Amino acid sequence: MTFTIDVQAGAASFAYGPESNYADAVVYVFNRDRGQGIITTARPDGSVGPTDPFPATVGDQVAITFETADSIAGTCVQINSDGSAGFCN
Repeated sequence: MTFTIDVQAGAASFAYGPESNYADAVVYVFNRDRGQGIITTARPDGSVGPTDPFPATVGDQVAITFETADSIAGTCVQINSDGSAGFCN
């Protein structure tokens, strides 16, 4: 799970590597700090993005949710300055 951050624009893009459990999932990327996000679809191999930019910056908490026909899985992460993500506090 990585984020590409455009500091000047105050935006980030989200990417996630292949995970067969998330094949063709609806993916919700929601910035809890700004109350905005995007919805996209995972590829057949379960990978995502990079997504279109959404409002975000370093330190923001982002909820990521994968919804398939059989399950919903989600987590909250905080965007780090290097584009990586750590769990929300």
